[in-house]
Amino acid sequence: MSASPPPHAGRLVGARPEPAFEITVDGRPLSAVPGQTIGAVLHAAGVVSWRTTRIGGRPRGLFCGIGVCFDCLVTVNGTPSLRACQTEALPGDRVSTG
Repeated sequence: MSASPPPHAGRLVGARPEPAFEITVDGRPLSAVPGQTIGAVLHAAGVVSWRTTRIGGRPRGLFCGIGVCFDCLVTVNGTPSLRACQTEALPGDRVSTG
């Protein structure tokens, strides 16, 4: 006897992603998709480090990816110290990593 498939089974078959949009990171346009975090946008663009530590100047970027370590801080639309791994990218966002 086999179990019935869950009601959501097959729901993603033929699914299409929402249209991509653009954000600007340090003056550079980057493509993003709905639901993607700024950290994911940076990672997808090949950016692995975007700030340095105060002492020693060691590179920092995504580390934990769950908002615990605070290594991925960015400024978004003028709001400083946001975690890139937790902040959803929205159309037209202006992100500064410096």
